[in-house]
Amino acid sequence: MLTVTFIRHGESEDNVKGIWAGWKDAPLSELGRRQAEALGEHLATTKFDVVYASPLLRAHATGIAVQQRQPHNPPLIVNPNLREQHFGIAEGHEWVIGLPKGMSEEDAYKQGLFASTVEKFPEGESMNDLLDRARIAIQEVVFPHLVEAAKGDVHIAVASHGHCIAMLMEALLSTDTTFKHDVEYFGLANTAWTRAIVDVHPSYTATDSPQLSVKVTLLNQHEHLKNVKRPTTAPTEDSTRKEAMAYFGGGSAALED
Repeated sequence: MLTVTFIRHGESEDNVKGIWAGWKDAPLSELGRRQAEALGEHLATTKFDVVYASPLLRAHATGIAVQQRQPHNPPLIVNPNLREQHFGIAEGHEWVIGLPKGMSEEDAYKQGLFASTVEKFPEGESMNDLLDRARIAIQEVVFPHLVEAAKGDVHIAVASHGHCIAMLMEALLSTDTTFKHDVEYFGLANTAWTRAIVDVHPSYTATDSPQLSVKVTLLNQHEHLKNVKRPTTAPTEDSTRKEAMAYFGGGSAALED
């Protein structure tokens, strides 16, 4: 049996600015570092055989926080296909929920307006593009463990990003022939984790086409955040920033003030 724990990164310095981040490589904020430390402590007694991480600072640092609290020091492997959706020319610009009535996307770009209603920004990825990349990531970080999981228990952690995790979940679940696309896996809080169990037939070999049984057992787990305090110097969250953080996969509803 293979267990996969998907972990969203801690709050980044860009999260609190309410801007399009994507591949823009901002580090964790002070709160994000506290969240990652709390997560590492929370998962310290959960044995991971391998920790995979996006190379982007916010997810990589979160993966390290988990790895370093593991007593047996599992390897941490960086995979670029675990990066967040690329938002092209919008990256670094302010996130807005929608455009003024009658304004075209082209005119909006000229004015520095980049709305969440746009399916794909120039030079960026659509959600379908991200799903294609997520399928490759599953082949690279999950499939190599199937032979071992057919014989015994294997547990991997995957530190990534809100949109990417949603597509990773869909890509993994689609390996199950009984999969029905009736649940969305967006909305993860910072450092929240979601777990899937992959059953592999004992006779499986590396030359087989994977036909797996995949079940999601835990979703958006963030109880480790209940005692994480927001730094007194942290920026105040206005409604736009809260909407932006929700869009990118989380928010801070699980945190105490």
